[in-house]
Amino acid sequence: DVCLIPEIKFTLPKLLAHVRSILDKKDYCVLCVAEGAGQDVLDGAEGATDASGNPILKDIGTYLRDQCKMEFKGVDIKYIDPSYMIRSIPTITTDRIYCKVLGQAAVHGAFAGFTDFTVGLVNTHYVMLPTTTIIQSARTVDPKGRQWNRLKTAISQPDLD
Repeated sequence: DVCLIPEIKFTLPKLLAHVRSILDKKDYCVLCVAEGAGQDVLDGAEGATDASGNPILKDIGTYLRDQCKMEFKGVDIKYIDPSYMIRSIPTITTDRIYCKVLGQAAVHGAFAGFTDFTVGLVNTHYVMLPTTTIIQSARTVDPKGRQWNRLKTAISQPDLD
């Protein structure tokens, strides 16, 4: 019902008003929040970095949960952090095979004398990629792009800034 990403700014009052309109229509609302979204909404989120220079992100999920609990009295609020869900289930056969193939490719690359590389699946092919290629730029969503506009249209999400 609502998708929040780092590339798109939002204000808490507009977000809560939109959630309220969704709750009025269908008695439930799902907020999907990407890592890094809403950092400007949180207090004191600017400037902090870890030892590698990566920004230390505040937990927007718990913040939004708490704000929704205060705003929507009597509504059952569920907060699910998928990282815990993913780690809590056993692997399936395809996961094991994928990890085995990636591990074998990494060992083959090391035995071949390669350094600073990673292995992955690109267009159904297992490949070795230079680490510098992987980290040269962050993956972002184009806020004026087709994919974002399709998503906004599909869920009828207004501009929330």
